[in-house]
Amino acid sequence: MKNYSEDASRQYHIQVAKGEVGRYVILPGDPKRCAKIAKYFDDPVLVADNREYVTYTGTLDGVKVSVTSTGIGGPSASIAMEELYRCGADTFIRIGTCGGMQTEVKSGDVIVATGAIRMEGTSKEYAPIEFPAVADLSVTNALVEAAKAEGCQYHTGVVQCKDAFYGQHEPETKPVSYELMNKWEAWKRMGCLASEMESAALFIVASHLRVRAGSCFLVVANQEREKLGLENPVVHDTEKAIQVAVQAIRNMIKADQNK
Repeated sequence: MKNYSEDASRQYHIQVAKGEVGRYVILPGDPKRCAKIAKYFDDPVLVADNREYVTYTGTLDGVKVSVTSTGIGGPSASIAMEELYRCGADTFIRIGTCGGMQTEVKSGDVIVATGAIRMEGTSKEYAPIEFPAVADLSVTNALVEAAKAEGCQYHTGVVQCKDAFYGQHEPETKPVSYELMNKWEAWKRMGCLASEMESAALFIVASHLRVRAGSCFLVVANQEREKLGLENPVVHDTEKAIQVAVQAIRNMIKADQNK
């Protein structure tokens, strides 16, 4: 395809060039989280800052690693993965926030996604809806191992991905409320753990590119617990989920080196 960047050596959206990122990349949504995550790297350097995409590169255990923000939702997340792949990345961990759906999922817990419900639009431009959005097993196992090592309360399972934040939180106000509310109940009955906005697109794009991707999230709150009058504080500290993602990268570096 035509390169629309003013600098032809750089990717159009993320403004990163080949060699400037490691094969392992952490993908937060919020650009402000990138500096926070990069502090866990050795010798982190700001590589690029363009639109919603902020990239730092450093090392973990002597291996080049990076962090790139993706903004909100599948469209911008898929762009980041496509362009990072073209720069040499092949292993991705999405780190973000989510809203719990099962009553046992509490504020402050960590979710490791094994798969994602494709109730969003981006993945449909890559694969037929029958194709499942699943996390890479080696990344998932590394995240679970890391969550255990960090001693945090964690859950593994399917998450729901949507495009409209307020479609989740105010479904009754939307013209398609009947569809939103009925499907929400179906996802709950199927044991869906939480709702977020990027994993389905990332898992599908990763399948297309034949790269590895996984996700972990901080549970900010749980609207189902709120409805039942159960304890439901709002938690914003993503530090534990970040530590899980960083440790998972370390686990994969070690595993890859031992192959």
